[in-house]
Amino acid sequence: MRKTVLFLLIALCTYTIHAQQIYFPDAEWQTKKPEELKMNKVLLDSAVNVALKSENKVERDLRIANMKSYSREPGYKIIGPMKERGGPAGLVIKNGYIVAQWGDVNRVDMTFSVTKSYLSTVAGLAVDHGLIKNVNDKVGQYIWEEYFEEVHNSKVTWDHLLTQSSDWSGSLFGLHDWADRPPREGGIDEWKNRKLLEPGTNYEYNDVRVNLLAYSLLQVWRKPLPVVLKEKLMDPIGASTTWRWFGYENSYVTLDGLTMQSVSGGGHYGGGIFINTLDHARFGLLFLRNGKWKNQQLLSEKWVNTAIQPSVANKNYGYLWWLNTEQNWKGISSKVYYAAGYGGNYIVVDKEHDLVVVTRWMDDSKIADVVRLIIQSAENK
Repeated sequence: MRKTVLFLLIALCTYTIHAQQIYFPDAEWQTKKPEELKMNKVLLDSAVNVALKSENKVERDLRIANMKSYSREPGYKIIGPMKERGGPAGLVIKNGYIVAQWGDVNRVDMTFSVTKSYLSTVAGLAVDHGLIKNVNDKVGQYIWEEYFEEVHNSKVTWDHLLTQSSDWSGSLFGLHDWADRPPREGGIDEWKNRKLLEPGTNYEYNDVRVNLLAYSLLQVWRKPLPVVLKEKLMDPIGASTTWRWFGYENSYVTLDGLTMQSVSGGGHYGGGIFINTLDHARFGLLFLRNGKWKNQQLLSEKWVNTAIQPSVANKNYGYLWWLNTEQNWKGISSKVYYAAGYGGNYIVVDKEHDLVVVTRWMDDSKIADVVRLIIQSAENK
């Protein structure tokens, strides 16, 4: 009996010491040399050099970039804030410490569809707080507006919106689902009158439907989503005061007698989250630590694990997070997952090697090479 108690005490002390050794940054983020964390400096330097030399070719004036990229979309227009982008920037976080950085990591930039992973997290907070009882509930059970009244749309669940598999049909803030990234084949009449697919069966990247998720979450929280994100996550993890989350000039709604803006899930039409690289890294570190920051469980571990499960319609996509399930990034673990946005914006989470990698404005074709070199550096090969 005494031996058992002694063993348990030793185990508890060992666990406590180990837990105390897990580092979380305060206002000032500590930096360590690669060698201190048993990383191969040569490989890490090579990764940084590749990132610096692989600037994304998208125009610095992102208004021009958007107009060029989406010019074939009927009625395309920019209705949210935009700004000129900076140059390549990034961070490598190992064991919570900064081991490499490049570019201006304090510059606030657009982040496009990386915003979607933040939006997914606000949905997770709604589940954690009991505002959404079950992700398989139909959204129309929570929202009384006409958006979910039509027979097809009435089948749409939170899970369908989170996995971009709803095939919801309609218009929101003057934007039409069928006009967002339409097929190469056919024309407007065919796109408008397409055969609707059963919700949950087909993955389709579509910002109008993601914006519908943001609008629906606004109805559930009954307060602006940037306020929710700030109070529940960004302030507790020590993010700066410089980040912003925008919607559109016409996406203001009235709730409980107050005017609030429904935010966008990306920068496709402007808007989305504008943020610096360091704040991105804090968000990535929160996920690396399974939703826990220091002694606070800010986001349930259950949600973190749920958000990165392969969806039925796309095995490489979870709840607005990209997965490497089928190893599209060759030579990199299938357990690695990431947020991704237009122009080479990434937050990469690798739990196996205790790594977070953030890149800004990097050539998308080089991201796997950079991550692979960083992982090899962590393995000290």
